[in-house]
Amino acid sequence: MAVQTLYYSEKDGLDVALKNPDTMIFSSKADADARDRILELSEEISVFLQAKVAKIDEETAEACAMAIAEHAELFKKAFKKPSLLNTPEDQA
Repeated sequence: MAVQTLYYSEKDGLDVALKNPDTMIFSSKADADARDRILELSEEISVFLQAKVAKIDEETAEACAMAIAEHAELFKKAFKKPSLLNTPEDQA
């Protein structure tokens, strides 16, 4: 019997990770750390949005923040070329 080490982000929590193993359980620590960084960025963006966008509710702010954090590299490129935000990913 082989033993395999699996990683997850503590920010997601084990219960959540086990319910979504395809996207939240990783075979490398580096991948789990990357997920953790996305979650940290998302938290900060959510707080920013709630402070800067009038009448945005917490759930919407969190959803927007996660989308931005998950596509942070695209947003970095879009500051130089805005049209990239709406270009299909296989063409970007």
